[in-house]
Amino acid sequence: MLELNGITKSYGTRRVLDDVAFTVADRRLTGFVGGNGAGKTTTMRIILGVLARDGGDVTLNGTPVTAADRRRFGYMPEERGLYPKMRVLEHIVYLARLHGFSRADATTRAKALLEELGLGERLNDNVETLSLGNQQRAQIAAALVHDPEVLILDEPFSGLDPLAVDVVAGVLQSRAGDGASVLFSSHQLDVVERLCDDLVIIADGTIRAAGSRDGLRAEHALNRFELVSSGDAGWLRSEPGVDVLEFDGGYAVFDADSDETAQRVLRRAVETGDVASFAPRHPSLAQIFKEVIQ
Repeated sequence: MLELNGITKSYGTRRVLDDVAFTVADRRLTGFVGGNGAGKTTTMRIILGVLARDGGDVTLNGTPVTAADRRRFGYMPEERGLYPKMRVLEHIVYLARLHGFSRADATTRAKALLEELGLGERLNDNVETLSLGNQQRAQIAAALVHDPEVLILDEPFSGLDPLAVDVVAGVLQSRAGDGASVLFSSHQLDVVERLCDDLVIIADGTIRAAGSRDGLRAEHALNRFELVSSGDAGWLRSEPGVDVLEFDGGYAVFDADSDETAQRVLRRAVETGDVASFAPRHPSLAQIFKEVIQ
């Protein structure tokens, strides 16, 4: 488990990280979201030791992260860093060899990983001839080829079409299932919401929300409900304390000013007609994000 506690970083008089603290748990995918300049990349580079922190601690399984620990990390930067003239397989084999694998093992690992990422037919192509999306897949392979214990991925879904997003998501879920701690940033909030187990939201260098995806959705839930019934729910418009947001015959989405109001609505719905469902409407990640950064 990777933990950050009280991380601070300043450039001159400008503080870019202020008391940043969160956990990246084993076997879980942690989404790291924030606007441009929020501090995501700076935080990731501090985890990796590329940038020095001014204060705070980065620990792995309870002890300070060392250079030896970081050799078991995998990192994918937002900027592509592959050698354009090298062949795809050759490149990933080369990186595996740098991690100490024999040529035979490195080749086996690289081939299997590239095929898993959908690049099996491009093994002998030069990196520069790949589409931007396929270059992104190769960049991910570079971060994964040594089976890292911790994965730090900066915008791994950038430039990928929906099918490629599904492929990469499946690979990351597989690695988390095998025990890795995975931290990834993305501006694609729908992808983060679908993929992450845990979520960290940062703005202006401070953590605004952190926790499990479902926990944060429950924590930030409004008194918003969805009613589906066989009868006409038009009576909702005249209910005290109710603000109807969506309506279509027996279907309605509404805000209630209290739990008591919601229960009163449910009782009347049962009296009025058959109720197919009545449930809280949890906010989306985009709604939570907007709420906590304001």
